[in-house]
Amino acid sequence: MRNFTYIRATSLEDAVQGIQDHPQATVIAGGTNLIDRLKGYLEPSSHLIDISRLQMQQIESLSQGGLRIGALASNTAVADHPIIRRDYPLLSRAILSGASQQIRNVATVGGNLLQRTRCPYFSDPAFPCNKRHPGSGCSASTGINRLHAIFGASDHCVAVHPSDFCVALAALDAVVEAQGLSGKREIPITEFHRLPGNTPEQDTNLQPGELITSVILPPLVFAKSGVYLKLRDRTSYSFALVSVATAMEVRDHQIQAVRIALGGVAHKPWRAVAAEQFLRNKPATVDSFKQASELALQEAKPLEHNGFKIEMAKRAIERALMASVQTGGQE
Repeated sequence: MRNFTYIRATSLEDAVQGIQDHPQATVIAGGTNLIDRLKGYLEPSSHLIDISRLQMQQIESLSQGGLRIGALASNTAVADHPIIRRDYPLLSRAILSGASQQIRNVATVGGNLLQRTRCPYFSDPAFPCNKRHPGSGCSASTGINRLHAIFGASDHCVAVHPSDFCVALAALDAVVEAQGLSGKREIPITEFHRLPGNTPEQDTNLQPGELITSVILPPLVFAKSGVYLKLRDRTSYSFALVSVATAMEVRDHQIQAVRIALGGVAHKPWRAVAAEQFLRNKPATVDSFKQASELALQEAKPLEHNGFKIEMAKRAIERALMASVQTGGQE
């Protein structure tokens, strides 16, 4: 492990100033992903700012509806919260499908948003990786790429985002709140994470010096129909090959609103916008869902070893949409 300095922030302002004063600093809270990176020599930062004692654990209802979840709320606290279980069940299910109970007890909302890829070539310093060392090459593009992207990849990176939580947030139109020296900023979750392009080392659109403070869930009535489906090699402690988050509102058998987000397929949670647009005002039938799944995957570009993800994702979308109707989407 590389040597590093450490300070504990005593206030939000203190933390933001510390990030500003140390541009290469890394923020630590639960540390469940960061400590692994430090041990594996994957984290170049030489300065850690501990924000774990700040008061950002709240989960509170908003006057206009919806919820604000503090960046330091644990995954367990979010998954077990009665309002989230009732009004945003797919978020609870997504969290409970990831990691282990011990990790969920300390992992935080902010850390989940910022966790880095589990691409094995990124994790092994013996291989070139543009995400780890820009300009060195992408070993996965010509290597064993079974786990990698079928959407939004570039010649510089084919890694996928690992989070279950963030896929659920994408289906719920969540908004990330961030604090910098110039004030607070709101970032739609669909704009928070980046595609790799030619700068795969940049995972998010946070500005230098900004700190995530909370996540806002808007008051989506049809979120109660939410479903999270995760397909993986093994049930215990495994990342998704493909995951799907869906929610739907159906009136008189016609789809009024729908959300579809995919995980395990891109450098960021992937919204199936074309499929959503197709389904609006369509009957909530197996045939409609099958057509939507075809549209959702029509732009997929598989690599040598992950072509199976296309058919897997289609079937997962169909299953999740049907489950959304059955669990509360129908009026």
